[in-house]
Amino acid sequence: MQKETFNVTGMTCSACSARVERAVKKMEGTAEVSVNLLTNTMTLAYDAAVTSPAAIIAVVEDAGYGASVKGALAAAQSAPTAGTVPAGTDAAEQAIHAMRTRLLISIFFLLPTMYIAMSPMLSMWGMPYAAGFKAVFWGAENALTFALAQFVLVLPIMYVNRPYYVNGFRNLLHGAPNMDTLVGIGSMASALFGVFAMFRMSWGLGHGDLALAAEYSTNLYFESAGMIVTLITVGKYLEARAKGQTTGALRALMQLAPAEATVLRDGAEVTVPVHTIALGETVIVRPGARIPVDGQVTEGATSVDESAVTGESMPIAKAEGDAVTSGTLNVEGTIRFTATRVGEDTTIRQLIRLVDEASGSKAPIARLADRVSAVFVPVVIVLALAAGGVWLLMGASVEFAFSITISILVISCPCALGLATPVAIMVGTGRGAAHGILIKSGEALEMAGNIDTVLMDKTGTLTEGCPQLVSIHPVGITADELIALAAALEAGSEHPIAAAIRSYAEQQTVTVPTATDFQAVFGRGVRARIGDDTCAAGNAALLAELDVPLTDEITAALDEMARRGETALALVRAGRIVGLLGVRDAEKPTSAAAVALMKEMGLTPVMLTGDDERTAQVIAARLGIDRVIAGVLPADKRAHVERLQAEGHTVAMIGDGVNDAPALVQADLGIAIGAGTDVAIESADAVLVRSDLLDAVSAIRLSRSVMTNIKQNLFWAFFYNVIGIPLAAGVLYPAFGVKLSPMIGAAAMSLSSVCVVLNALRLRFFAIAHEPVAVAERTAIEPEVTPIASAMETIDAARAASDRKEDITMEKTINVKGMTCPHCVKHVTKALEGLEGVSDVVVDLDAGTAKFSASRDIADSELAAVLDDAGYEMG
Repeated sequence: MQKETFNVTGMTCSACSARVERAVKKMEGTAEVSVNLLTNTMTLAYDAAVTSPAAIIAVVEDAGYGASVKGALAAAQSAPTAGTVPAGTDAAEQAIHAMRTRLLISIFFLLPTMYIAMSPMLSMWGMPYAAGFKAVFWGAENALTFALAQFVLVLPIMYVNRPYYVNGFRNLLHGAPNMDTLVGIGSMASALFGVFAMFRMSWGLGHGDLALAAEYSTNLYFESAGMIVTLITVGKYLEARAKGQTTGALRALMQLAPAEATVLRDGAEVTVPVHTIALGETVIVRPGARIPVDGQVTEGATSVDESAVTGESMPIAKAEGDAVTSGTLNVEGTIRFTATRVGEDTTIRQLIRLVDEASGSKAPIARLADRVSAVFVPVVIVLALAAGGVWLLMGASVEFAFSITISILVISCPCALGLATPVAIMVGTGRGAAHGILIKSGEALEMAGNIDTVLMDKTGTLTEGCPQLVSIHPVGITADELIALAAALEAGSEHPIAAAIRSYAEQQTVTVPTATDFQAVFGRGVRARIGDDTCAAGNAALLAELDVPLTDEITAALDEMARRGETALALVRAGRIVGLLGVRDAEKPTSAAAVALMKEMGLTPVMLTGDDERTAQVIAARLGIDRVIAGVLPADKRAHVERLQAEGHTVAMIGDGVNDAPALVQADLGIAIGAGTDVAIESADAVLVRSDLLDAVSAIRLSRSVMTNIKQNLFWAFFYNVIGIPLAAGVLYPAFGVKLSPMIGAAAMSLSSVCVVLNALRLRFFAIAHEPVAVAERTAIEPEVTPIASAMETIDAARAASDRKEDITMEKTINVKGMTCPHCVKHVTKALEGLEGVSDVVVDLDAGTAKFSASRDIADSELAAVLDDAGYEMG
């Protein structure tokens, strides 16, 4: 299956998009058809062996609309044409320009039409008229002139707004009436009734029946014919402007991709279009220029502003060997780099594609509007004719019944229904993209709001993904000497722990001695000779192999390091231990905060890791995660997702590795860390560019906000029609004399569409709840330097304190006055838990008591003071 996007022209409401979608879905060889009214696009997958873009376009045209492959249209629009919008403007700007032109012409001719048509009424309000105006237009003898002037003035209005008539009647003939059909029928019927009235006035004047001419001169609908299409165009113009604002994030991303770049070819610098850059070419970027493609720096040093892509607020230093990302801004120095990703594979092009596809996709909730719109317009036409017929049968005049029919037609246009979902999705996905949260589809956006369980891979997701030196325990030597010894021993090792030690030694600029006779002992550590001493670095198994004795102090320190989740590396010189190093994959600075926010939102965070249970539990405890699934093989991660789904949970999976891809696909919502593998990113429904778990929280919050917005839009769209159609049908007229004129109906219809769009635009102010953590904060972990003796004293003191607490643990029950509801129970519980040594608090509202465990003797006065601060009394 190939995926293709088409531009579709002629769609004006959700009935149009539903018709196009149905027509293409019926084609053999097509799948995943999604038509977006907001962007006027259609995205689908098709089997090239069965059908083709030309055949798809033909089907769309047979349905009464125009279509073209999106890329082909873009190329055609790039060439300037005389009398059109200046080259370089996008489709949204062209739509705004066209609507503005139509609106200005309509208003120019509508104002004198209204001035003439309403002159008798306006004169009663003191409106002045030019000399001779009454003599030309007023009176039964001037009835035909009065009507003819309005007819001539309304013709230009109807001409510039002819798409309503052309599209409307064409779709009616195709058996698929839409919004244009309602507007076209309403406006054209008003104009035709005016022409009929002109014939009746002519008959009356020719036969001396001035009363007949005067009667029909007061029942002309030319001003309604012009006013209806003008008001609809006002709404369409405002709607087009709002649509242009919703695509702002996508346009901003496109502007990040430079059109040209400087490359080195045949030893000379040449400027070429970015799309011609080949893999492996050397690209030169000077200060102030944007990086055109992804690559790896080969020469020079600079700092790069990556905020537009990752959200990081501080420029990132780049030197030889570092990766650079397309779309980012080179701030300081000139660099040369080798292109590693070009064309559509670059990061910035992928971001643009993801946002574009997301805005063109549909959320499942959109199907409700589609189903309604598919039958709504024909039902409204039948209802309008029926209402007019009922009023005629009840004895109303033809003019009154005609007004009822036209009002129902123009007030019932389903524009708001068609815009309710896509405009909110467009704004929501655009807002997320601006903060490094890429949501790939409307389905994913809707699903994110339904999540109740979040599974998180540990390494690279909750943690940084690379070991770091976190504690140093020298024995009889200095910390620098211990680091120098360890760096010398690990100089020839490729193990991640060795890399962490060497990295720290480089930062501390310690002098590293030379090691000889290096030998790696698989699964245990390394051995080498440094100077005249035989040295080693490794785990407990290596110490046993070397027959190195472990003192009580060393054993206790090793146990404490294990308790903290550190991998211990023992350093041995001349047969005795000279120190311990603790290495740990450190948690990301925002992981704990993200977990806490998940809990506040009612989500259940779960750690899913291949690490051993003890290490996983230690890290989970530090992060506040209550549920851990440890020791999971890569092939089994998907099974754990399936098990949770079978229990009735809606599951999100957050991961970064190839081994996470099956689980990401299986989960209801797969979220990939942006720094992860391409396989994980392709398998996921959303991507966190900043690799920050807080962005996962923001993605779920954003989803909930978008879904709330969509439901509000759909409610008001339905509510508007439920209220508007009966009013237009005149149900209140017999009792209260209230009836909507066609002009008011047209204004109300336009206002409903504008309100839906403006409500969706509120999502542009959705606040991301945190600032990105600077890279310096993420990597700057200063190891704790603790001599073994001091460590032992700390451990012993902690154990002694623990023993003393266990000795005096007691239970106590007190009476609490003033509690009246469950909130009171919560406040009292929180107040008591805040006391040092208090645990297991149980508050009984009915009995008015609080029971708790205490590890110290707590005076009643202290308990009374705490309860008093909370607003209660101790009984």
